[in-house]
Amino acid sequence: MASLKTSLSERYTAVAILLHWLIAAGILALIVIGLLMTQFQSTIGPMETFSLFQLHKSIGITVLLLAVIRILWRFTHKPPSLPADMPPVEKGAAHGLHWLLYVLMLGLPLTGWAVVSSSPFNLPTVLYHLVPWPDLPILPHLANKGAVSHVLGWVHAYGAWTLIGLLVVHFAAVFRHQVIKRDNILARMVPGMKLGGRRQ
Repeated sequence: MASLKTSLSERYTAVAILLHWLIAAGILALIVIGLLMTQFQSTIGPMETFSLFQLHKSIGITVLLLAVIRILWRFTHKPPSLPADMPPVEKGAAHGLHWLLYVLMLGLPLTGWAVVSSSPFNLPTVLYHLVPWPDLPILPHLANKGAVSHVLGWVHAYGAWTLIGLLVVHFAAVFRHQVIKRDNILARMVPGMKLGGRRQ
């Protein structure tokens, strides 16, 4: 039978690919640092913990800025269509998962920024030890900053676990498409991989 080319002859733009992998690297770094800060805090010293918090904040703001650019690029540059033979339910799930990831790419850095802004410790944020970063408005002046910061921290933490769960689903979907279905959909986001549909 003929090779199924359909939308798999298309690739994401170079800008979209670059932003995708930069954000992915940033998110993975944030997850690792976040786990170190929260799950292994007793095994590292206070100075190391402080440095990890500063690095976490720096990467988080970077991911936020990159995510804004990525979403703006997404609205102005149509991505490749999903394979024509993909069932509608799978297409809906794929689109839904992508938009949930976009929401968390914005929401998690914003809630983290809000946690820092409402913290009673009033620790400054200096991105990568170079760029002073302001607090969000209003939050630093609240009378009950501690309680607000605690609630925001809870939202941020559970949002992070939700993101981890969605990433597991995302990786599983990529594995299914690439290894089981062999439709080579991953090649649209990986430079150098050969495009083309599966053989039937």
